[in-house]
Amino acid sequence: MTVTNSPPLRWVKSSYSVDNGGACLEWAPDSATTSGVVPLRDSKNPSGPVLNLSAHAFAGLVALARSAEL
Repeated sequence: MTVTNSPPLRWVKSSYSVDNGGACLEWAPDSATTSGVVPLRDSKNPSGPVLNLSAHAFAGLVALARSAEL
């Protein structure tokens, strides 16, 4: 079995992210483009767990967030 090292992901903060310690997400758009998998993580815990969503599931999450009252 051959193990290859993948390059590190380039994480991008949500456009709603501010420096006040709020609940924010980061995603890795390059991975989403190349694999169709959208990795998400908590911007306050970059070494924590990553949630991998299909592009379809991510689109549904974005639609839900946009429809929610803040």
